[in-house]
Amino acid sequence: MTHAHIDIAARLAAHGLEFAAVVATIIGIWLTTKRLLICWPIILLADFLYFVVFYQSGFLSDALLQIFFVVFTIYGWWHWWRGVRADGEVRVEPLGMRACIVALVVGAFGSLLLGPVMLWLGATLHKTVALPHLDATLASYSLVASWWGARKHIANWWLWIVVDVIYIGEYIYKDLWPTALLYVGLVGLAILGLRDWRRAATA
Repeated sequence: MTHAHIDIAARLAAHGLEFAAVVATIIGIWLTTKRLLICWPIILLADFLYFVVFYQSGFLSDALLQIFFVVFTIYGWWHWWRGVRADGEVRVEPLGMRACIVALVVGAFGSLLLGPVMLWLGATLHKTVALPHLDATLASYSLVASWWGARKHIANWWLWIVVDVIYIGEYIYKDLWPTALLYVGLVGLAILGLRDWRRAATA
């Protein structure tokens, strides 16, 4: 076996769980773009896998975010399931301007509140600080996007595009290359979701 093959094998072994999380996330988000209820248990699996990945990597702020994602994922699963029972399908719901502004303001306040938490988690528990304030902002607006997705609002895709583009750079900085590549794919999936949900809303 060549040194190149050994290096590739070692890389795969080191990032095996991360690759599994990447695959689960891609499948889950793709199913979300198609408004299929099965997306939620797969996304839930991805949430748990990424919790382990981030915790083992020492990025506790990212791990903390996965806990919130689990809660939102369970809520989204339940809310979509209710919609399927009532309407026979997952219907796209409009997002009013007032509700949009309120959510974005809440996201801004969430960023300010989470900043010290992210800083404490990184500096106190692992003696490292990995972009705590950016982590806080992205975490807060990721939760807003997740809430909008659970509520079936098209705007969730617009917000995910912005957040995911920033995440690409952050994960390159953190040397989590599989996850950075995942977020490149997630931007594409968000664009696909935006297109498909807009079609569904006008159908």
